[in-house]
Amino acid sequence: MNRRKPLLAAAASLVAIVIAAVGAALPARAETLTLVVLGDSLVAGYQLAPSDAFPARLEAALKARGHDVAVVNAGVSGDTATAGLERLDWSVGPEADAVIVELGANDMLRGLDPAVPRAALDKIMARLEERGLPVLLAGMRAAPNLGPDYAQRFDAIYPDLAARYDALLYPFFLDGVATVSGLNLADGMHPNPDGVGVIVERILPLVERLIERAR
Repeated sequence: MNRRKPLLAAAASLVAIVIAAVGAALPARAETLTLVVLGDSLVAGYQLAPSDAFPARLEAALKARGHDVAVVNAGVSGDTATAGLERLDWSVGPEADAVIVELGANDMLRGLDPAVPRAALDKIMARLEERGLPVLLAGMRAAPNLGPDYAQRFDAIYPDLAARYDALLYPFFLDGVATVSGLNLADGMHPNPDGVGVIVERILPLVERLIERAR
């Protein structure tokens, strides 16, 4: 009787168990998460160096906190919410794992009926939900000169849609920056590099929650 076969089989089983145990003890290799920021000039980095635009600064801040991420700048200056909807499919490609949506400021500045950006943002959120992509919706607020009725209708767009689609909500993208002269360009509307830094610092905790959802 050949006794070597049972011994070899037992040894092979032991090796397999050891390899499995070692593999379980090792952390899984994390793949780079791709975060797309769909927006207007506030995302594109109007009159800023590419490295000072919001997506680049956000990526640097996330990497400094240990996140393996790539943040894609899908901002186009002048875009309304409708324009963002029209380019959604090619701006948020198949590589996207999560999306930050920042649109609506140009609709407000042009005095468009709030129903227009609401409808466009609703469609954007619905299509991203269909794709299974977690979303952080960055809100905007109406300028005071547009009146209280307009402000009530416009400002409500973002919390309403965030609730409808179970999205994360950052109520006001320019929180802590709007109207602060030292944090904006000469036009008083677009953040300078220091202003972008404030936005990144304030939105960072929510972006980390977005990453958790994407993982």
